[in-house]
Amino acid sequence: MQAAVTITPARVPELLLGLATVRPVFLWGAPGIGKSSLVREFAESLGLECVSLLGTQLAPEDLIGVPQIRNGRSVFCPPEAIARDEPYCLFLDELNAATPDVQKAFYSLILDRRIGAYELPRGSLVIGAGNRATDNALARPIASALVNRLTHVHLEASAGDWLVWAGNNDIHPWVVDHLTDRPDHLWSKPPKTEEPFSTPRSWHMLSDALHSFGPDLDEDTLKVLAHGTLTPAHATAFCGYVRIVRSRFGIEAVLKGDARWPHRTEDRDLLYYLADSFRGRLVKELPADKAHMSATGRQTAYRAKALLVQLAEISVEVAQTVIASDADGNPVLPPWFLVEAARDMPRLVEARR
Repeated sequence: MQAAVTITPARVPELLLGLATVRPVFLWGAPGIGKSSLVREFAESLGLECVSLLGTQLAPEDLIGVPQIRNGRSVFCPPEAIARDEPYCLFLDELNAATPDVQKAFYSLILDRRIGAYELPRGSLVIGAGNRATDNALARPIASALVNRLTHVHLEASAGDWLVWAGNNDIHPWVVDHLTDRPDHLWSKPPKTEEPFSTPRSWHMLSDALHSFGPDLDEDTLKVLAHGTLTPAHATAFCGYVRIVRSRFGIEAVLKGDARWPHRTEDRDLLYYLADSFRGRLVKELPADKAHMSATGRQTAYRAKALLVQLAEISVEVAQTVIASDADGNPVLPPWFLVEAARDMPRLVEARR
């Protein structure tokens, strides 16, 4: 299902309070952005127990129950997990990954709040969640009859929301500080190949691992942890950031001329990280129109071109990442700056092509 309008995690509790208390809701979102934890936290805020059913692990009889003979008639007895006396939050996780038969079994439970003779206690909530097929996740088409029984809410990752949450949940300072500087690294689109990719969940996993290994974590182990949880480019950048933290070597020193680009082979991760930070600084400080550039901006541009030349002398490949276009082929840096870079560094621009 395509998203016409999306919301960030911070808006979910308010929206669920108005929606889920009157009608069933389905939360759509990419893997790892926190759908399940948001539902559990919302239920807890209302004082309701959250009962999770995982769509991929259910058969129709797990919902309908098994028949028993009472007074010469068969009666279906729903499972204890569902048939409760007190109101609760029924969370149908990965609902759209369930088989068609299981999805059909949910019809009456979602719309009429009942299974057979059992009816959910007044005050109970029904909330579903699932990944999108476009995220290379396990997902099956949902029949129109089920789509029409739910209010659909599309969730997007928000670095601002996640960092607020992280500050209250013992997320490792390296992770918090790095994502504060590079919020665009919080989430990346799931790849088509089988490899790790960055999500709020994977950053949380990395944080737990960093806490477990403690301050004596060596660089080789750090690389294993980062590349085992994050998008490769983000893992390289994070390892570079940690080296900066430990060595007190940063992009500010390079920009001011107090330090040069690291040139040793073993410093390549650090070089990539500094180049990525350099690119982010240029995006932030260089105006789209050269005519609107201040005196400070002109100095920044002049210094930036000199640093690009120095960087290209060490590695054309790394320097190329500074001026590279985005994933859709659109320029990230202002066109006027790229033109001047082409004039000053023709071999760099040729490599970019």
